[in-house]
Amino acid sequence: MPERFADRRRRVEFRMLNDQQVEDIHLASLAILSRTGIVVAQDEARELLESNGASVDGELVRIPPGLVEQALANAPSRVLLFNRNNEPAVDLAADRSYFGTGSDTPTYVDPYTGEIKPTNRESVGLFARLCDALPNIDFVMSMGIAKERPGNSSFVHQYAAMLENTLKPIVFTAQGTADIEPIYQIALAAAGGDAASLRARPTSLLYTEPISPLILTRESMEMVLFCAKHAIPVTYPTGMMAGGTGPVTLAGSIALGNAETLAALTVLQLARPGSPYVYGGNVTAMDMRTSIYPYAAPEFHMAFSAFCDLGRHYGLPVWGLAGASDAKRLDPQAAAEAAYEILLARLSGSNLVHDVGYLNTGLTACMEMIVLCDEIIDYTNRIARGIEVNDETLALDAIDEVGPRGNFLSTEHTVRHFREHTWRPGLFVRDSYQAWEANGARELIEPLNEKVREILDSHHPAPLPDDVQEKINTILAEREKLTD
Repeated sequence: MPERFADRRRRVEFRMLNDQQVEDIHLASLAILSRTGIVVAQDEARELLESNGASVDGELVRIPPGLVEQALANAPSRVLLFNRNNEPAVDLAADRSYFGTGSDTPTYVDPYTGEIKPTNRESVGLFARLCDALPNIDFVMSMGIAKERPGNSSFVHQYAAMLENTLKPIVFTAQGTADIEPIYQIALAAAGGDAASLRARPTSLLYTEPISPLILTRESMEMVLFCAKHAIPVTYPTGMMAGGTGPVTLAGSIALGNAETLAALTVLQLARPGSPYVYGGNVTAMDMRTSIYPYAAPEFHMAFSAFCDLGRHYGLPVWGLAGASDAKRLDPQAAAEAAYEILLARLSGSNLVHDVGYLNTGLTACMEMIVLCDEIIDYTNRIARGIEVNDETLALDAIDEVGPRGNFLSTEHTVRHFREHTWRPGLFVRDSYQAWEANGARELIEPLNEKVREILDSHHPAPLPDDVQEKINTILAEREKLTD
C-alpha cells in the first residue's frame, strides 16, 4: 500500500502552566530581583553584579531585568555530561529525561539485614556500584554522608567513593572551596591530568542551593565562581517550603524560587558567558502539622512541572525530582509515590531527575527502592515514546491478511514488531495466580532485595588505574588535615 501517512510519533507531554502564566511568573521574578533585591554574601559575585549595572547596598543587590535577560541569552540550551571513559552519557536537551539518586542521607536500609544504619563512605560506594549496574539509572549522587572521615572531609570522600564505584556521571555536593578544589583535583586525576579534556568533556556537575528567602550564600557563590573558571556544569535550585521559607501560594513560591535560581545564573554567566547551567527549583509545601519538608506532596511535583514549563520558555535544561517517598519503609505508599512522580517528571520534561531511592522524607536511602524505580522508569520509557502512527503501524495489510475470525499471533507483522511495541517487565509479576503461587507467592520486596544483593555481590566496575588511585588517596589525605 502507498505510504500515505507521515510518522505521527510525538513525545507525550504534560504542562502545568500555560504561556501567560509562564510570562507572569517570569515578570514577577524579575520584579523581585530588581525591587526587593537579593543578598549576595560573596564579594566577587557582588562586584560582578555591581560592575554590570546592579545596585548594591551592603550585601543587598538589586539586579536589573536586562542583566537577567542577558544571562538567559548567554546560557547554553544543552548540557552534556560524560562517563569515566570519556563517552557521552547524559545529554540534557529539551526532549530527554535522565534519572539518578540523591545525596547526603544520614541513614540507609542495609540490604543484608534490613536494619536502618548510619551512612558512611562504604555505603556511598555500595550505592554507586548498585547504580552502575542498573540500566535506567543514568547518574549518581552520594546517597549518604561519609561523616566518619576526619577534618570535615566527608564531601570529598563521598565524591571519591562514587568515582571509584561507577563509570556514570556524578552530581556532587560540597561545603565550599575547601571541598570543591580537591573534588576538582580528583576529577582531573581521573581524566589523566588533562584540564582541557575535562573542560570539554565534564564528568561531574555541582549541586548547590541558596538559602530561602533570597540569600546567595558565600560558600555557594565561591563554588559557582570556581565552576565558571573550570567549566564545571552547575545546578542551583532553590530548596523552598511554601508557607515556611516562601509564600504559601505555589505561584508566589515558584516566582521567588525562580528569582533565586535566575540570580545565580546571572552571576555564573557574568563570570564566564556560556557556562553550562541546569535550571530549576525544589519547591514543596510545608506540612503545617509536622513542619516537615515532604518529598511526595502533590504541590512539590506540581512545582517541578511548573519549572519545566519555565525552563522550556528559557530554553534551558531543567532539574527535577522523582522516585522519593515520605514512607518510612519500602511499602505500597512508597511504590505509589515513586510511580506517579516518575511518570509526571518524564511527561513534564524534567531533564536531570534526582532523589531516586529516597525514603523517610529524604532521611533514609534504600537500595531496593532504587531497583523498584529502575523498573518504573523503564515502564514510563514506553509511555513517553507515545504511539507511532504510519502505514506500517496501522497494519492494514496484516488486518486484511488475517480477516474476520483469525488471529495475529503468528503473522509476520507481529513477529517483526512485538519486541519494539510491547513492554516486558523485569520484576513485576504477570504470571497466573497459580504460577505465582507455585513460584513461592513472593511479594515484590523479595526479588527486589535479591537483585540488590546479586548486583553488590557480583558487579564490579572497572577500577581506576593504580596511579590515579594513588593521586586520589594523596588528595584525600591532604583534605583530611584541614579543619573548618
